[in-house]
Amino acid sequence: MTPEHLIVHQQPAPHVAHVQLHRPKELNALNLELMGELRDVLRQLDADDQVRAIVISGDEKAFAAGADIKQMADKTAIDMYNIDQFSTWDTIRRIKKPLIAAVSGFALGGGCELTMLCDLIIASETARFGQPEIKLGIMPGAGGTQRLTRAVGKALAMEMVLTGRLLTAEEAFQAGLINKIVPVPLYLQEAVKMAATIASMSPLAVRMAKEAVLKSFDTTLDEGLQFERKNFYLLFATEDQKEGMQAFVEKRKPVFKGR
Repeated sequence: MTPEHLIVHQQPAPHVAHVQLHRPKELNALNLELMGELRDVLRQLDADDQVRAIVISGDEKAFAAGADIKQMADKTAIDMYNIDQFSTWDTIRRIKKPLIAAVSGFALGGGCELTMLCDLIIASETARFGQPEIKLGIMPGAGGTQRLTRAVGKALAMEMVLTGRLLTAEEAFQAGLINKIVPVPLYLQEAVKMAATIASMSPLAVRMAKEAVLKSFDTTLDEGLQFERKNFYLLFATEDQKEGMQAFVEKRKPVFKGR
């Protein structure tokens, strides 16, 4: 079934897929339908051997200006509990392939949280990041208090969450929230370029490396080192490891096949 709130662009670069949030009149506000479609599309792409990296974008005005407040305004606590909307986010968090957020304009509330679910963030000069839920009498619920603190530190995260302060692209870069700032006409191109670079690597090595980096947020240093070591050893059972090292010895470009 064709998604109603997404546009899926196949192969903007070799082995790269691009998923565009598409509710332009609502500045790509994240309603339940859009998030369900995003979950399903990302799961399909994660299972597609021809896809090795995925770019997620909005448009030049907004990556996503937040959750769809109209959809939540009259809900009770039990309604929200029964809807269990965050299980969708948990599924997206488990996507194995690298996710690159291409951000221009607003990435607020759920939009900011969605960028932080991604592994890399490329932003235009107009990008604005924030968790302004406090102005609505609520707080972040999709990881904003947790991932933001890990990304920018307690002091800045606390200020953003408690006052609703927005970060400019430059401030977000200086704080370590994003990877790169580029002019507006280039933000998507740069994200695709980053995805293409990753897609040119061994898919198995990329997947295990992503797993190991994410593991560092969930465990002790000792357990993380053991996890890293196990994945390092496992990669010596792959054809890609043999190809990569042989290509290095022979001074040629490797051809990785994901085996």
